[in-house]
Amino acid sequence: MDIAGILFDKDGTLFDFGATWNGWAATVIGELAQGDTDRARALADAARFDLEAQQFHPDSPVIAGTNREAAECLASALPNRSLTEIEALLTEKAALAPLAPAVDLVPFLTSLAGRGLRLGVMTNDTEYAAHAHLGAVGVAGHFDFIAGFDSGFGAKPAPEPLLAFARAMNLAPGQVAMVGDSAHDLIAGRAAGMRTVGVLTGLAQAHELAPLADVVLPDIGHLPAWLGH
Repeated sequence: MDIAGILFDKDGTLFDFGATWNGWAATVIGELAQGDTDRARALADAARFDLEAQQFHPDSPVIAGTNREAAECLASALPNRSLTEIEALLTEKAALAPLAPAVDLVPFLTSLAGRGLRLGVMTNDTEYAAHAHLGAVGVAGHFDFIAGFDSGFGAKPAPEPLLAFARAMNLAPGQVAMVGDSAHDLIAGRAAGMRTVGVLTGLAQAHELAPLADVVLPDIGHLPAWLGH
């Protein structure tokens, strides 16, 4: 397989989505609601978050959306707070999220780099949060390219941020595999002319990802076997 570069999504791919973000979201909603149960319910409804089950609904726009889009969802239930203020708060809080790596990332990424693969991350989160999260688990230095929706290349499902990775690595798009847990990731990968790998550490089910993916894997730990070299 002529794969020379792998571009990872972050949340739901490098990190298990539910284990990382469900408890975090419940805490943030509680802080924003300031003890007002009706406001908490409105915030949860806007974000498609189940307060009783303490988890996101699979159709939540927050899952694959940008930080800005998440702020826009919550702003509808916070008429007295500016969108800019909410967005800044989410950026600050997201950088402190309790991370749950999908696999032991240091040996995993070291092994991939040892194969001569160029590695990157493209997330619809902020670039600030991406660096904070990857740095917190000691793997920021394992990546040749780290970009967020605000890095100047655009956001998924557009192909432009993926193509920026290919250009930066001097690779043809067909030499790159886009690995992600959402349709946004895989649509972007297909549009960019890349191989697409779905993983099941987000909220999407295999049957949702399969039509957009060359392969659907339980988690990123199964990538080496798929690469086959």
